[in-house]
Parts: sequence; C-alpha cells; structure tokens
Amino acid sequence: MSQLETAGARTPREALAAYHRAMLDKSADDLADLYAPDALHEFPFTAPGFPPRYEGREAVRAGYRTVWGASPVRIDEVRTVSSYETADPEVIVAEHVVVGTIPAGASFAVPGLLVLRVRHGLITHVRDYMDTAALAAARG
Repeated sequence: MSQLETAGARTPREALAAYHRAMLDKSADDLADLYAPDALHEFPFTAPGFPPRYEGREAVRAGYRTVWGASPVRIDEVRTVSSYETADPEVIVAEHVVVGTIPAGASFAVPGLLVLRVRHGLITHVRDYMDTAALAAARG
C-alpha cells in the first residue's frame, strides 16, 4: 500500500496514535509525514524563542528536527489522559502528559492538549496547547 493509500485510510484517532509514536521516537520525519503539504501547526501558548506556528509539512519537519535534535531530553512515555471525538468527523481532541528524563536523571511531566484536524488521512491543522512553564522547567 502506498503512503497516500495508507494516509487515506488513517482516521483522526490513528493519526493521533502515530503522532504520539513520532514524539516517543523524537522522529521529525515520521511526524511530518503525517501532515498534508499545506498543513498548519499552531502553538497558542508559545514560549520565548519558540515560533507561534509552523506553516506546511516541511516547516513541521525542519522545526521539529531543530527542537528535538537539540534537546538532550528523552521522552519515555506519552500518557493519553483522555481523547474526544467531536461532532466533526475530521477532529479529535486529546489531553496528554509527556513524561521524560533529562540527562542528569531527573524526570519531568509536561501536560498538553492537542486539537487535530485530519482530512483524507493527513493532518491539516493542529492546535498544540503545551504547558510552557512545565516545558521550560523540563528544559532547565
């Protein structure tokens, strides 16, 4: 099955699971491959030095390569607290906690909320609400 056929068969819930797998692997390529070429990924609660959005699949790829590539943090688990399918069949909302370890051995937990829109199996829009204070504390 081709990548387009695989994407066409992917539901929003399956896209969310693949998104979480890419986070665990810190794979910018796996993450970006979930997105439509013209997708928008927004960070409504951005932190200093972090962009408010990535416009397009390749911006997602480049942005996450930079962020994950520079980070010594290891992501150990993405706990889904809850997820909700909405009245719109393209949209899923998920509350999660990213649990990981920093090189000194200290652990962290960063809560977040994702709103994903998936059309024809590809993510077209993400609103990524991270707890920026917890993220900053985890980064040191």
